[in-house]
Amino acid sequence: MENPLQLKCLNHISLVCRSVEKSVDFYQNILGFFPVKRPGSFDFSGAWLFNYGIGIHLLQSDNPDSMPKIGGINPKNNHISFQCESMAPLEKKLKELNIEYVTSGVEEGGIRVDQLFFHDPNGYMIELCNCDILPVTPLPVDSIQSSCSLTNRNVRRQRQQEQQVQLQVQKIEHAVEI
Repeated sequence: MENPLQLKCLNHISLVCRSVEKSVDFYQNILGFFPVKRPGSFDFSGAWLFNYGIGIHLLQSDNPDSMPKIGGINPKNNHISFQCESMAPLEKKLKELNIEYVTSGVEEGGIRVDQLFFHDPNGYMIELCNCDILPVTPLPVDSIQSSCSLTNRNVRRQRQQEQQVQLQVQKIEHAVEI
């Protein structure tokens, strides 16, 4: 797979907060993140957290009262999703803390993915899911072209990636036969 930008992984997300203190408490005590050192050269209030291979950078809003009101929970809105093995412990914790949440699910090819959605103290939506049980299947080039306006270069890149995936599948199938 071509990687001209030499990207490795998602490093962190930054979230503007009504209250950094409340947000640290939430991400630490609900989702299991832990505080890490933040550069002292910053001239604004905030906190850095880390766990599960990702950082969360919390930035204090200059005007918390002007931040959008927290709306209802809509799984189709922007959200941050965390993979989990079991949602039961978190669902229990959310109930104990009277944090509103919505459960949902999606089924594909006989595989059911469970989802749980809720808001952090700033209104950012969080999803927990067992999405890793759903296979990642590259789309055929024709279906991509019909749903997106891709350049010819992107189409060629997609075809190359699809061929590489097919070769990997063939190698795995051959190895299984042996």
